[in-house]
Amino acid sequence: MSQPWLVVGLGNPGPKYAGNRHNVGAMVLDVLAGRIGASFTQHKARAAVLDGRLGTLPGGAPGPRVILARPATYMNTSGGPVAALAQFYGVDAENLLVIHDELDIPEHQLRLKRGGGEGGHNGLRSISSALGTKDYARLRIGVGRPPGRQDPADFVLSNWPGSARAEVGVTLELAADAVTDVVTQGLLAAQNSWNAKA
Repeated sequence: MSQPWLVVGLGNPGPKYAGNRHNVGAMVLDVLAGRIGASFTQHKARAAVLDGRLGTLPGGAPGPRVILARPATYMNTSGGPVAALAQFYGVDAENLLVIHDELDIPEHQLRLKRGGGEGGHNGLRSISSALGTKDYARLRIGVGRPPGRQDPADFVLSNWPGSARAEVGVTLELAADAVTDVVTQGLLAAQNSWNAKA
């Protein structure tokens, strides 16, 4: 029996942070949950999880099993819940996909990669530390650089302007498509397709 994919959407808990750029990973999970047609439940690993099937396989069969997970901890302590869920569901790092915001990519652009550095992202740093490896897949969603001299931390903890709402909605749908491609086609095929669009 092949492993499920563990798809983690990073963010901070609570309504105060819900619309922040830093929570874009968690926002993508809401889109994916809508497509699966199921709701998150609380898991003892300090996370909200949804266990379902994503996409369709050739011939119309339901897509592979996925565990969507949103840690209930703050971003910089995401690693504990992610490691606990990986152990609970028997998922190796090669079947882990983490969705997160990325300052070094232009706004609304998507990039898939496996491994590499954390680029100062505390959520990734926590996950790499807890797992003992950086060799997992990431879907990086560009939020761009802060304007002027605004502190990057303040920038990612602020919301997109209301005028960008439609564009953000499109980005979330495209990110959900990218996740579906990773799960149904494999990371390499999805990378070749999505990174070429950037």
